[in-house]
Amino acid sequence: MNGKIVGGFIVVTAVLGGGAIYYLQEYAYYREVAFQPGQGISLTLADGGALEAILAENLSGIDADSSPLRFRACFETPTSLATLTETYRLYVAPTPTVAPGWFTCFDANAIGAALEAGQAVAFLSQAAIAPGIDRVVAVYPDGRAFAWHQLAPTAEN
Repeated sequence: MNGKIVGGFIVVTAVLGGGAIYYLQEYAYYREVAFQPGQGISLTLADGGALEAILAENLSGIDADSSPLRFRACFETPTSLATLTETYRLYVAPTPTVAPGWFTCFDANAIGAALEAGQAVAFLSQAAIAPGIDRVVAVYPDGRAFAWHQLAPTAEN
């Protein structure tokens, strides 16, 4: 009889612990980002290290204080891809990071596949936004754009 009680306690504790871990990873620390007009998304100029805000519409994003890697954003830009590539610094090794399931506008796998296939172009938004972390922006020819934080190429070694 005591074995059933102990076993039941272990199972209930495991289920509650698993639920708590899931909630903490998917929901607890995230908050919506309130972007200020004209201060939404910036890119690094190709001819120098200066940042310049780009036109961004329908901007939505999430972030968390628990890790600098949790930032994600989705938006649209009316600026042509040709203008962006001539004006801003390209990003060498873009690797979109997976967003929580409820942030449905950001699909890291689809963005990564589009970058590999040349259907989107990645730009450096801001280098070292946190120690060893870069902000990267991927833009599609139709103006859809996505931003995320990732380990800087030098930090991955």
